[in-house]
Amino acid sequence: MTDQTHLEVAERWNQNADQWTADVRNGYDVYRDLFTFPAFLEFLPDITGLDVIDFGCGEGTNTRYFAKMGAHITGIDISADMIAHAQRAEISGPIGVTYQLASYSSETGLPAGSFDAVISTMALMDGPDFQGAMHEAYRLLRPGGFIAFSVLHPCFITPGLHWQKDENGKTTGLCVARYFDRSTFTESWKFGNRPADESVVPFAVPRFPRTISDYINAIASAGFRVARIEEPQPTEDACNEVPRFRRWRDLGAFLLLVMAERP
Repeated sequence: MTDQTHLEVAERWNQNADQWTADVRNGYDVYRDLFTFPAFLEFLPDITGLDVIDFGCGEGTNTRYFAKMGAHITGIDISADMIAHAQRAEISGPIGVTYQLASYSSETGLPAGSFDAVISTMALMDGPDFQGAMHEAYRLLRPGGFIAFSVLHPCFITPGLHWQKDENGKTTGLCVARYFDRSTFTESWKFGNRPADESVVPFAVPRFPRTISDYINAIASAGFRVARIEEPQPTEDACNEVPRFRRWRDLGAFLLLVMAERP
């Protein structure tokens, strides 16, 4: 991917940063709070005392949680405005997180072999160069280190996704289409549980569709050994709190979790 692509992605997330930060910290991201982040925490090994880097840390909510788990953590993000929000949270409530403005898809400027673990939550699918991210993760890890990440499931979250409904409006299936369409596009959306009468500007989120082979082959070509893959479903408690989660429990996979080790 070109430098111009990286600049365009950074600008999109700068534009999203203020509303995104407010929404996440006010509990509007129920997918994160009730499904994707709890599932990642169950998947993640013990990181107590490890030197950890968070690829695509955004405004820092998850990064701060990892620090509270006992990791020595550095967060990087391509968006200067997201990093600014994360740094303000660290200033107001210091817990030892270091933040740096950098793209995880290219050379970060950090020393090789600086970390025991690379983690990333729901960010790598939005970067323009996944293979570049894997090579940088490998460079940054010490031998025996690992990368663990979560992304939207590429086999089900495709450019042509839509829900199938019966004559009564009940969702009965997930229709997947254009799986091999890797055309970059910008998706416009907002968190779905906002008040109906509230007006907000939708987020503009750059998307870089990939197949499952794109992900796995890039991991392998960087030198990693894939150690574990999971496709978690929302819990029953989460489905009771947010009934639309049942679609992802019963009809298709929303989340892909991957762990790979550096020899």
